[in-house]
Amino acid sequence: MKNEKLISDDGIRFDGRKIEELRPIKFSLGMLKNADGSAFVEWGKNKILVGVMGPREAHPKHLALADRCRIEVLYRMATFSVGERKSPAPARREHELSKVIKEALEPAIFVEMYPRTTIDIYVEVLQADGSTRCAGISAAALALADAGIPMRDLVSSIAIGKVEGQLVVDVKDEEDKQGDSDMPLAIMPSKNAVTLLQMDGLLTHEEFIRSLEMAKKGCMEVYQRQKEALQEHFQKSANNDEET
Repeated sequence: MKNEKLISDDGIRFDGRKIEELRPIKFSLGMLKNADGSAFVEWGKNKILVGVMGPREAHPKHLALADRCRIEVLYRMATFSVGERKSPAPARREHELSKVIKEALEPAIFVEMYPRTTIDIYVEVLQADGSTRCAGISAAALALADAGIPMRDLVSSIAIGKVEGQLVVDVKDEEDKQGDSDMPLAIMPSKNAVTLLQMDGLLTHEEFIRSLEMAKKGCMEVYQRQKEALQEHFQKSANNDEET
């Protein structure tokens, strides 16, 4: 792959997608019995499971906040999630992405409703293929909704990359590693509010503005898939309640 072109002359990426085309995305909710809320996403070849516990009493108690709940995120990659076996010990990148995901989700949660409590969010990457933070954020928002935690809006996320001089939507692993830039964005779509904006690499001012436009459009596509998954999940729950 290293010496092959990632984008053909007619604008088709090496995995068959167009420049602004997302990978197939499928969200599922409520599969973990012992979690208060859960979601699973298959995003291209990414497979990510999210569990939410809480709100519950903060422990240890000296960490409790008098006016709001604490949000704790643990992002972890399974040893078998990548091509070469990953060390089971937490890596620095996992700590960094835990913080990034927390900061992307926190603005959407009504944290002031649950003082002196903690909400724990566990993001487990079972298989990784690029843009796992974006897939993890989007799935975690659904897990929070499944847990019944009041939110201002869902959080939807996508990454824009610059590959062989062209801007592309929903960056895959090879595009991330060999591309010139990577820009993850997360938004609360109905609020038109950005909760995460990062960038590795360099873009011109015009490319940055164009990347933002492409990312917002991509986030709206993710948002639609999230809403469909929520509707399907709660409709199924309602049908089960009627049967019982």
